[in-house]
This record gives sequence, C-alpha cells and structure tokens, in this order.
Amino acid sequence: MPRTPKIHVWLPDIFQFKGGIQVYSAFLIQALEQVLPDSDRHVFLKNDTHATEDIEFDEQTKISFAGRWKSTFWHTPIFAAQVLLAAIKDRPDLIICGHINFSPLAAKIFNLLKIPYWVIVHGIDAWNIEDKSKIYGLKSAQKIVSVSEYTRDRIVYEQKISPDRIPLLPVTFNDRQFTVKPKPQYLLDRLQLNPDQPTILTVTRLASGDRYKGYDQIIQALPAIRCQIPNICYLLVGKGDDRDRIEAMVDDLDVRDCVTFAGFVPDDELADYYNLCDLFAMPSKGEGFGIVYLEALACGKPTIGGNQDGAIDALCKGELGVLVNPDSIDEIRETIVEILMNKHSLSILYEPDMLRQKAIEKYGFEQFKQNLSCLFQKL
Repeated sequence: MPRTPKIHVWLPDIFQFKGGIQVYSAFLIQALEQVLPDSDRHVFLKNDTHATEDIEFDEQTKISFAGRWKSTFWHTPIFAAQVLLAAIKDRPDLIICGHINFSPLAAKIFNLLKIPYWVIVHGIDAWNIEDKSKIYGLKSAQKIVSVSEYTRDRIVYEQKISPDRIPLLPVTFNDRQFTVKPKPQYLLDRLQLNPDQPTILTVTRLASGDRYKGYDQIIQALPAIRCQIPNICYLLVGKGDDRDRIEAMVDDLDVRDCVTFAGFVPDDELADYYNLCDLFAMPSKGEGFGIVYLEALACGKPTIGGNQDGAIDALCKGELGVLVNPDSIDEIRETIVEILMNKHSLSILYEPDMLRQKAIEKYGFEQFKQNLSCLFQKL
C-alpha cells in the first residue's frame, strides 16, 4: 500500500441509528484517521442522511450519504452506483466493507478493477450464511476482519475458510465516558430506588428480533431470586416492539414490583445507569461480541454473559466475568444470587478498579488502534 493510500469505507450507518455495529464503525473511522493520518479517506453511508454533532471525524474524511433514498425502491441501486462510480474514478487502494451485505458488490468491483477489499464480520450477520453471493464475497476478500474469536471460529467451521485469512479487530469502547463512580442520586430519585437495593441491569434493544439477549430468562428467574433477595430490582434499559410482551410476562410472573423499565436512555446518561447497578447481566446466545459488556466492566461492575456467543471474547473466556448457559434459568438464578451475596469464587468481580483496568488493557481505544495498525502492516 502506498504511503498516502486511498481508502473507501462502506458502512450501513453511523449517525441516525445507534447499535453495536454503528458504534464499532465510528471507532473504526476515528482509528483510521489516527493510524493513517495522511490517507485519502472516503466513507459511504447507505442509510444515513446527514452527520450529527455527537460524533466527530477529521475534516479530511469525506463522507457521502445515500439515506435520502432509503424509503424508495432505488435506495440500494443508487448506493451501489455511488460506490461503483467512486471506485472507478478514484481507484482506491483498498475498500473496507463494514458489513457482509456489501461483499457481493465488492467482489464484482474486484473482478472488474482489481481493487482489493476487506469484509468486517460482526456476529449473527455472518453466521450460518447460505446466500451464495455473500459466501463468494466473503471468500474473495483479501481479509475477513472479525470482531471476535467466536465469529471467526464459526466462519472457519461453517465456510471452510483458513483462520489465517481472518484476523481479529475486537470491539472497543470509550473509556473516558464509562468510569467507576458512586450510584447517581438523581437516578435513585427518578427510579425510586434505595442506594443499598441490589440492582441487576440489562442494556439492550427490546425488539422482537433480539429475544436471544436473555432478558426473558432473567425475568423468569426473578421469583426464585426474590425469595433469597427480597428487595431485588431488575432494571431494563432500552426500547422496542417487544416491550408489551415483556411487560405481560412480568405481570404473569407477579414480579412487577421487581422490574423497572427505564426506556430509551440518552448517551450522556448511559454511564450513570451502569454505575447505578450492582450487577450487569445479559446471558445472550446471539452476540457477535457485545460492547455493553465492556462498558459495564469499565464502570467496575460484575458482569454475566452467555457461554454460547461473542460474550466469551468480551469477558475473556470467563476471566473478567461469569459465563453461564443462557438456556438454564437455574444457572442464571444461582449465579446472580452468588454474585449479589458476595459469594462468587471469581474474586475480580469485587475489584471495580481492576475490572476497569483489565478491560482498558484488552479492549481500550489505544489497543484498537494498535490492532488496526497491525492489519495494515500485514498487507
């Protein structure tokens, strides 16, 4: 790659929707700006219509938006034409596809113009792929960049691709935003909680397609947890079309007094919600990684994840948190009670500053930049 490379980055979105992929994509662009400050960078956003003030990029990073056509039939064809014409005009040295859905088009451009490309794979988007065009796009990529060992290992097994072709670029987080602090009084007042009330937190979209996150299992465990911890509180942060069903389940189990729905929480309050809890729990079985685990660890919180997905990476195979069978309500209940009663054998759970330090050492933004730099050095 030349000293001043031209890099095109194709992403679904960054500004108008906030999820794990969007947060990762924003960090990726910011890392590119610092790792390759002299590069000619052009970012193409399929679903966004404009930038927002909460995310800042270097003035040298050019951004093109295709979201204005999102509600029309022409949305995908226009975006495809946009990136194709730019590739023909600019002849970039590398195209980075921020989602596997872009890989078929990148493969066609490679065949036409010989422009190499990388594909970033996150999680469920890249598991059990049957679409032949996506499989071809994946296998034709110069690099398949995985956010977790778990996703890499699944692709190796399912698509019979050598692990040597799948380097890791794990998720990162904002360690300045998420820090260890006391329980915020304003949230205790707002949610009518007592400072000494044991509180479990889950941060997720409450969407019907995201039931794999494990909040159902925690709610089903609450009656038994309440028998041992009578003043237990389960705090759910997030909104979505699944909330009515969840509320009905809460009523059916007669645990309404144990569950608090916080709804949507703005970014500037999110760290305070982590600091409000005594335990972060998301026993998922469909996470590609799960940035929420890192945010909880950075706030020094004991954390529970599932043992069947990317949480294995986030919690360092059980070194920084507890991995449970996401289908076992009994195991989830037992683990929650052990942690909240200070009886769990993993001592680091009760060392907030050490949890934070380890999370930053492994997944902080400086480490993310080093990992990205290594990918370019191996071109």
